[in-house]
Amino acid sequence: MSRKSDRRQARDAVSAYHRARLAELVAHVADATDRFRAGELDAFEVDQVLFQYSRAAKELWKFCNVGNVGNVAFHLREEPPIDWWDLGAPRSW
Repeated sequence: MSRKSDRRQARDAVSAYHRARLAELVAHVADATDRFRAGELDAFEVDQVLFQYSRAAKELWKFCNVGNVGNVAFHLREEPPIDWWDLGAPRSW
């Protein structure tokens, strides 16, 4: 396989991964919004979910877009999965 073909496959794998993980993060926001509308969460609780989403999405973006795409694709194949939602959780003081 050519290096160009390898890079294309790596880009496709990282892109698919990014799309799938981002959809999981958006699902947290959708759930919080639904729970807010049902009166189960207040505005501050939804704001906390939005804050965590923002942090998690930024970390996911950096992982998928900064650095060598081949290294990222290798990481996706060989390393344990990353819990992006947990990674976006606010740090305790």
